[in-house]
Amino acid sequence: MHTTIKRLLLLTVLVAVGLAGWRLWLSQQPEALPEGIAVGNGRIEAVQVDVATKFAGRVEELLVREGDLVEPGQLIARMDTLQLEAALAQAQAQLAEVEQSVDQAQANIAKSESDLALTEKQAARSKTLKASNAIADAEYEATLNSFAVAQANLGATKAALRTQEFAVKAAAAQVRQIETQIADALLLAPARGRVLYRLAEKGEVLPAGGKIITLLDLSEIYMEVYLPADAAVRTAIGSQARVVFDVAPQYAARAKVSFVSPEAQFTPKQVETADERDKLMFRVKVQLPPERVEPYLERIKTGIRGVAYIQVDPLAEWPSFIGPPFPDQPPALVPPAADSP
Repeated sequence: MHTTIKRLLLLTVLVAVGLAGWRLWLSQQPEALPEGIAVGNGRIEAVQVDVATKFAGRVEELLVREGDLVEPGQLIARMDTLQLEAALAQAQAQLAEVEQSVDQAQANIAKSESDLALTEKQAARSKTLKASNAIADAEYEATLNSFAVAQANLGATKAALRTQEFAVKAAAAQVRQIETQIADALLLAPARGRVLYRLAEKGEVLPAGGKIITLLDLSEIYMEVYLPADAAVRTAIGSQARVVFDVAPQYAARAKVSFVSPEAQFTPKQVETADERDKLMFRVKVQLPPERVEPYLERIKTGIRGVAYIQVDPLAEWPSFIGPPFPDQPPALVPPAADSP
């Protein structure tokens, strides 16, 4: 009898412990997603931009290091321009020379117009005298010939002016081309971002298109996830999303769907059964708004993993376990307390 009571008590304790464990397990399980909410795992990524030289040359100065945060238009590197500056001086001298030739051609035109006016008057007077036989034929013909020569000279000087004007345009274009090459020797940051790799050093000679740095464009922060076909077909561009990062699970970043791949991935060569069709996955890009990213630029690191919840049904409600949005300004970093002695 005593043994039976012990067994009953032991069984009761085991049942109670099992029930408590089962309830604890249930309490730790994530809440089921509401209908109309899709979920995918991914990591933070940013657009990578290679800043490269347009022309071959030597790196004269490199002004950034890996990890630096740069602003749009900030000077990153400067290429050597000694040869270009010498070519520019030569082209400017050539331009000044042809501009002087234009002035000379305009003076020649003025002289030719004066000569033409004089010979025209002489030809008119000779014609009057010829009508009254007061001038010899030879003198009359010489006057007419001088008038024709003056007309031809005027045409020639005008043609010379046009030639010199074209030469001025060509010389000016050459000056602008060299000035553009000198301007291109200053490599500027195309966007706000962080230097990921420094690919060249001062003094290196690079070919045209040689890369100087690789920049992470922090205005294009996104997470890529993969959704099954049934969720992907219901996901529209602009759909609302929430991104929960592993390093800050108490917050949910607001985001929007900016891309849904039109092509499936993880696809078998031949889709024969429904089970195989379930394997179709589509790449979806969830974009974080730049204005919300701005205050956190110093803390954002690409590669941080997390989960993206996507509202494939605009009327679906977000699950209660998704936290509030990140604060407008990042909270102060509090160092961990030292261990007590």
